[in-house]
Amino acid sequence: MGQVHVINHPLVQHKLTLMRQIETGAKDFRELLSEIATLMCYEVTRDLPMEEIEIETPICKCKSKIISGKKLGIVPILRAGLGMVDGFVSLIPTCRVGHIGLYRDPETHLPVEYYCKLPPDASERELIVVDPMLATGGSSCDAITMLKKRGCHNIKLVCLVGCPEGIKKVQETHPDVDIFIAAIDERLNENKYIVPGLGDAGDRIFGTK
Repeated sequence: MGQVHVINHPLVQHKLTLMRQIETGAKDFRELLSEIATLMCYEVTRDLPMEEIEIETPICKCKSKIISGKKLGIVPILRAGLGMVDGFVSLIPTCRVGHIGLYRDPETHLPVEYYCKLPPDASERELIVVDPMLATGGSSCDAITMLKKRGCHNIKLVCLVGCPEGIKKVQETHPDVDIFIAAIDERLNENKYIVPGLGDAGDRIFGTK
């Protein structure tokens, strides 16, 4: 079973509280989301393999460590996932970015696929799927399924806020995928929104309704 990593660093929790507040506007919401994504990236990449090389400092030659040629890819689930991309790319500038387009049917609450564009070598990369909200888990599960159908199997899921129902669905559907999350909220309401949550992340990022 994939592990659930709750990133409860004080900076993450402080910024998340500001994001939750109804009076936080789109500009501040976007900036806070990007900042939290950067902080989460630090934890998500903690297990990257290292190798030792010889370098020369202004003082002498020495052996020092670098990341061992790991190919990474960031895959946001459109559209809200776009708000987390810059935070990751700022720390991993050599990563590649793919995109998966899913929307939730207002009647069935099930995800519908409309777009998928991945790096040509995606199957060789460790892919980090990003989406601020893990509500029903439907979009995340479908996005990961889409990646696996295209030969990708080294996948992590990174979300800002989730609930037990969504986490359970991802773990049951994709037990090989680790989940990184900043907060696990109480539950879903009758409209499949996370409680207390922070509202519709896409609308708050882009200032739409």
